[in-house]
Amino acid sequence: MKSAALNPIILCIASLALTAAAPTFAKGDPVAGKQLVWTCTGCHGIPDYKNAYPNYRVPKLGGQNEQYLINALSEYKKHERAHPTMRAQAESFSEQDIENIAAYLSSVGTANEK
Repeated sequence: MKSAALNPIILCIASLALTAAAPTFAKGDPVAGKQLVWTCTGCHGIPDYKNAYPNYRVPKLGGQNEQYLINALSEYKKHERAHPTMRAQAESFSEQDIENIAAYLSSVGTANEK
């Protein structure tokens, strides 16, 4: 009978232990990120701007999903994405810089507005 009464307690303790063991993600600082995005506006801040080669519309970044931005910049930094200008930009940023940039850009406007 005692073991049946302990099951909810054991489940609660196990649940708390798993939650504590879950990976934590660093949170970006949007204020610091705002200081870093000034170079981004040269392409991403121009309405209807098109890249010369390969020819495509340069996406607006305001309001994009924060994790998407982190992933994209990290992939450019690791040369997993091919755009040479973006690679050069991303290589100049630390991981914390990337998180700060993503926090800022995801907090301004929306992807549809920008």
